[in-house]
Amino acid sequence: MKLKILEPLGISQQALLDMAKRELPDNIEIEAYDNRQEDNQTLIERSKDADIVVLSNIKYSKEVIQQCPNLKMICVAFTGVDHIDIEYCKQRNIQVCNCAGYSNESVTELVFGLTISLMRNIKQCDQAVRNEGTKNGLVGKELSGKTFGVVGCGAIGKKVANIASAFGCNVLIYNRSTVDVTNIDNAVQVSLEEVLEKSDIISLHVPLTESTKGLISKQQIDMMKDGAIIINTARGPVINQEDVADALKSGKLGGAGIDVFDVEPPVSKDNPLFNAPNVIATPHVAFATDRSMEKRAVIVFDNIVCWLHGKPQNIIC
Repeated sequence: MKLKILEPLGISQQALLDMAKRELPDNIEIEAYDNRQEDNQTLIERSKDADIVVLSNIKYSKEVIQQCPNLKMICVAFTGVDHIDIEYCKQRNIQVCNCAGYSNESVTELVFGLTISLMRNIKQCDQAVRNEGTKNGLVGKELSGKTFGVVGCGAIGKKVANIASAFGCNVLIYNRSTVDVTNIDNAVQVSLEEVLEKSDIISLHVPLTESTKGLISKQQIDMMKDGAIIINTARGPVINQEDVADALKSGKLGGAGIDVFDVEPPVSKDNPLFNAPNVIATPHVAFATDRSMEKRAVIVFDNIVCWLHGKPQNIIC
């Protein structure tokens, strides 16, 4: 049986291979690539004879999967799977598992890094002090006492809600299904409209689906408080970038912390958000810390071992 790890997974190649050999049976032939290639032809060449493939957020289309006749399992070293042709995998009876949970802490921490940076004008303060400036015009705002909206209350959303509560925020949660908020102080589950209308900060934690694409567009922004801050560490297309940029320019929105875009970085310099005021942008790094990369590799091999034993976990399909 052949396992192809199609790209580096954020830990050293030697550590990855050592972990694979330690965790997997001896009859698994392992090949791990030390560079990331995203074109279909290279992906086909790398995975055409694989029984199992591992990849993170590289687009893995039907055109590629069709050329892999032996493929039985795809282990996605990522949380989201919108880059995998899930419907075709269902047709082929290919098991797809993800690595849910590896980045819960890292994403949550960046949410508050972005939020506090925006509220305390950290980027502008740094520029001012380097240019012999003062705090004039840079007096910030406190999180304590603010209303913090969480849109999507899965594992990450719950962590964000708990930490917002610890900062002294009132927490409004929107989730499609009912969630237990009894262990989160000052938290209540409400409608999306109420989250938008009452929140000072809104943090997005929904997967990318047909129903969430463009979830935050002009109509929703118009419902928000003047000066509200929006944080997106979920998926780029969940917001309409042009509408958010326009709202920042008009002053309707007070700031935006953006880790994800309509495309994976590198992002064009012409992106509308880059010409809008009070934006802090990061190149899809919320999930990426040294600890989260280690946890991700552990989950990858746990997923494969469980699948080999007929007890798959983290099942997508």
